Amino acid sequence: MEEGKEESGAAAPPLLALNHVSRLCRNVKKSIDFYTKVLGFVLVERPPALDFDGAWLFNYGVGIHLVQSKDDDKLPSDTHHLDPMDNHISFQCEDMEEMEQRLKEFNTEYIKRTMEDESGTKIDQLFFNDPDGFMVEICNCENLKLVPAGSMGRIKLPFDRHNPPLDLDANSNPNYSY
Repeated sequence: MEEGKEESGAAAPPLLALNHVSRLCRNVKKSIDFYTKVLGFVLVERPPALDFDGAWLFNYGVGIHLVQSKDDDKLPSDTHHLDPMDNHISFQCEDMEEMEQRLKEFNTEYIKRTMEDESGTKIDQLFFNDPDGFMVEICNCENLKLVPAGSMGRIKLPFDRHNPPLDLDANSNPNYSY
């Protein structure tokens, strides 16, 4: 198959990585405090053309854009509800015990879960909410191998990022690229 082409014959989109996640906030200052103190994000300057209340944060190769909500109906009504099957963003973690201790230090309510697959690989997960009720997951998901489930496209793994292992033995089609 021609490089850069998907099985459908269409060119693969020229995407590189996730750039940012946008979050509506009841109070931008409280959200800045949470994401900088609890999760270690860094407040960065926003373009002056953005003439609405908000903030940009960056770390770990991804940004979080906080936007002051003008309509509380767009925000979660229950800021304490934790359901791992609900919408959330997830961050890869290299020391789950340290992260759990950090959540305790900041009095952040969380649930802890460990999953084990049939090969005995364990994944630890911590789920908690930001001040506006948007769920966040911290995990050591790099323990799981990425196994392409078909040949719909190629998995792009940037060299300069921490990536999970890729299991190509399970699929004879090398659906990955660096």
